[in-house]
Amino acid sequence: MSKLPLSNEQLKAQAPALFTEEPHNDVSDKYHFIPTIDVINEIKSNNWYPVSVSEASVRDLDKEGYQQHLVRFRYLDDLLLSHEDNAVELLLFNSHDRSKSFSISAGIYRFVCSNGLVIADSVFESYKIKHLGDRENDVATAVANITAIKPKLMEKILKLESIELTQLEKESFARSSIPLRFDKHLLVNHIDLLVPHRDEDTPNDLYTVLNVIQENLLRGNISGINKDTGRRFTSREITSISKDVSVNQGLWDIAERILSIKEPSFALAA
Repeated sequence: MSKLPLSNEQLKAQAPALFTEEPHNDVSDKYHFIPTIDVINEIKSNNWYPVSVSEASVRDLDKEGYQQHLVRFRYLDDLLLSHEDNAVELLLFNSHDRSKSFSISAGIYRFVCSNGLVIADSVFESYKIKHLGDRENDVATAVANITAIKPKLMEKILKLESIELTQLEKESFARSSIPLRFDKHLLVNHIDLLVPHRDEDTPNDLYTVLNVIQENLLRGNISGINKDTGRRFTSREITSISKDVSVNQGLWDIAERILSIKEPSFALAA
């Protein structure tokens, strides 16, 4: 992911759905349509800039240009600083076919592994977007709240980094994460989820272990057995935006629970 903001031309080339000017014809007359690019421009006016974008693939070609999409923003201060290991991000979700509501969430980007975490709703509640302009501006409220919570989220990361896990605790984390990605009939070895892919991922702190498990779950190449058929399989990379988010939020929630057990005095709320 580039640290330079994406221009509107780059956004359009990578995700044309951001610029769709009307909803899909299946939506009702009550559907409140807001072009995604309008919200992007408002977020930019509040000092957050788009650094990454993705849109879902479609099976029905009639939905092309209306599908779910995700834009990740970074605060101007974080674009100017290069020595930080992590950055808080603002995540904008939308679709124009009712497959995903317009919402803003918080995330964390870890530079060493190019991993983008999504903060669990138990820490930061997502904000639904219903209006633009001066009246009931949900965008302004969401952006202001994520801007305000940035220092607390960075403090949370430092706390997660300070918690050392034993091998048994790491394995418990990995076992708990399996249902986030694999159905009950798919058997995988939880130890495979703890295999680091770079020297920076060898420490045993809670934050590093969280990121190692996340990378293995999302990027695939985990072998297992389908107990219903007896056949072996190898997991593929997750490309679904919704599945990526659900796995990320589930992992963050598990990490929060481990933190509350290891450090009960530390407030769970960011």
